[in-house]
Formats: sequence, structure tokens, C-alpha cells
Amino acid sequence: MSENVLLRASFNPAVKKYWLVSWLIVSFFTVIGIPLLILSIPIFLFISGKMLNAMSATLTERKLVVKRGILFKVEKSIPLEKITDVAMSQGPLMRAFNLQRLSFETAGQSGPGALVSLIGIEDAAEFRESILSQKDKMGGDAKPVKASSEPSEGDLAELTASVKRIEVLLEKLVASK
Repeated sequence: MSENVLLRASFNPAVKKYWLVSWLIVSFFTVIGIPLLILSIPIFLFISGKMLNAMSATLTERKLVVKRGILFKVEKSIPLEKITDVAMSQGPLMRAFNLQRLSFETAGQSGPGALVSLIGIEDAAEFRESILSQKDKMGGDAKPVKASSEPSEGDLAELTASVKRIEVLLEKLVASK
């Protein structure tokens, strides 16, 4: 079952320069990195172009599909109803290259931080808003929450029966030990 593609992200080629400058900064602060700069810069430029070509982000009606990787290809499909936050950030170096990072956090993800993070999406704010508006459109399919916080008679009866079943199971467990 193929879904309609609503939007495909395009990536700013300046992200390669951002990666290179980041690599140079790290190399200058390491003893091993400085002598390897002559070899590593051409290799890094070649690899960064391949990495940029391998990256994609596609918004469909129900999910966000993110692909990346050269040797180890990774594809993540994030259901829109699971997305809890789409953060947009920009550090000083990213600001110099006019780049932004979009970070996607989901409900139920383990560990701190974003599940997926993408640097260099052109019109990142527009892409973010498209994701959030599509997520809101899907929100109409969700079950409505009861306006009243008061439990009904049926809820109380079901809860009482459940507690009684738990008590019986606990009694059996204690008796068996």
C-alpha cells in the first residue's frame, strides 16, 4: 500500500561546508588530526557529497520517512501520530552557513534526545509546519476524550471486578508459596 507523498525535503549543499568546518575544528583540537588534515580533507569532501546525496526526508499522509547512510543505510518511518515534538535549532556555526537542525521526538522513544535529527533541510520552518499541520489533520481520527472526569457506574463496576480478580490471583500466589 503506497501512500501519497505530500512533501520531499531538499537539502542545502552548504551542509557539506558545515560538516567540513566542524571536522576541521575537531581536527585542530586533536593532536592526531592536524597531520592527517592533508589526507582527510579530500576524502571528507568526497564522502560528505555521498552522504548528502543519500539523505532524504519524505512526508506522506501518515508518516515521515527519513533515509540516510552510505555503507550502512538507515531508513526510519515515523508515524505522525507518534511525533510529540519537532524542534528547530541553530547554533552559531550553523547560523554562519544559514542551516537549521530539525529534531523529531516521539512518544514511547527510549532515552533522552531526538529519535531523528536532520541538518540542512531547505525551508526547514516550512517543512516543520507541514509535518505539524498533517499531524493535526490526522488528529481528527483519534478517539475523543471524555469531557467529564467523573467515572460512570459501568466504569466503577468494571474496576471493582478487576480488583476482585487481582485479589483472587494474589491469594493464590501467596498460598502457593
